[in-house]
Amino acid sequence: MAEPARPRKVLILGSGPIVIGQAAEFDYAGTQACKALREEGIETVLVNSNPATIMTDEEVADRVYLEPLTVEAVERIIERERPDALLPTLGGQTGLNLATDLANAGVLDRHGVRLLG
Repeated sequence: MAEPARPRKVLILGSGPIVIGQAAEFDYAGTQACKALREEGIETVLVNSNPATIMTDEEVADRVYLEPLTVEAVERIIERERPDALLPTLGGQTGLNLATDLANAGVLDRHGVRLLG
């Protein structure tokens, strides 16, 4: 079986508002992941509803969207940006739940977005 093609553009889900015991580690991990992906030549698109994070700094990702972490908002971003893949794990439980909702709603299949992580 052939290995899937390397993504050219990845949509990364942030963790949203600060939750005690969650926000800082996911923000740091997400920042490092964005840097690593960009170093590999992969375009990064970040969605987060919390502007008070390092992840939402314009130098971290190629594109940053400060939008609600909802199926509707993320689908609009997917339609505009056309990412190859979605990386939800850097958004903690919020990102994982949203990725599940996107998959269950058929958004990922409809737009040909592969789930990473």
